[in-house]
Amino acid sequence: MEDHNQTKTAAEALDIAHEINKILDCGLDKETLSICIALLETGVNPEALGEVIKKLRKEAAKVRKVQEEANAALFPPQQ
Repeated sequence: MEDHNQTKTAAEALDIAHEINKILDCGLDKETLSICIALLETGVNPEALGEVIKKLRKEAAKVRKVQEEANAALFPPQQ
């Protein structure tokens, strides 16, 4: 019974954290937020985690831009 209560409490905490995430427009989905919380609970430095997330977003944006340019070159808009 105690495990069920802990699981329920953890799920509620994640729901609250996700709502805060949406209000602050952080852009993290529930799964990513859950992973971040788990990392923080293991002692990962919050500032370092934030910096890693920022860097990953920048790199992802670069990759998307390259993909869009490649698609535009391969499949030019038809007139």
